[in-house]
Amino acid sequence: MKGSGGGDDARLWAVVAATVRPFPGRTAPALVPQPKAKLVSITPSRRVGIATPKVQTPTKAITPGPLQPIEPNRRRRLDLGREPMAASLDLHGLSREAAHVRLIGFVQSRWAAGARAILVITGKGPRGDGVLRREVPDWLAQSPLRDIVAGISEAHPKRGGGGALYVVLRRQSRRGQP
Repeated sequence: MKGSGGGDDARLWAVVAATVRPFPGRTAPALVPQPKAKLVSITPSRRVGIATPKVQTPTKAITPGPLQPIEPNRRRRLDLGREPMAASLDLHGLSREAAHVRLIGFVQSRWAAGARAILVITGKGPRGDGVLRREVPDWLAQSPLRDIVAGISEAHPKRGGGGALYVVLRRQSRRGQP
């Protein structure tokens, strides 16, 4: 997260707040609306009477693209246990929203602690096509995790196989930024 009050902080808080339910007899606090970025404006064309839309892209790209797989030598070290797993996160039994929030917090905290490799257990789902198994790689490729995740690969069968992922985190720069 960049600084307090940033856009990433507000989005993360909105995800967390959406998963919280108030105690019986209490009401949930209202969320503070964030200003939305203006993405499209209409500018007149050189020809009279025709207006063409001018699309402005936001400052950060929203389309993440896939993450790189872990390099083969590192993957082999992880499979053989020669490179230690700093921690593991088991997402079994969590709802989609709760798993997303927990994944973000876990990856960010492990990266801040200097971890280089973690294991995320998603499970396979009842027919091998579980929601978390499908979506966790996408979540890792999106903001705010994209800048700290170096690569992902399916885990070795001893560590969960198709129901688990090795996640390699980037090194922190000297200033603590990714």
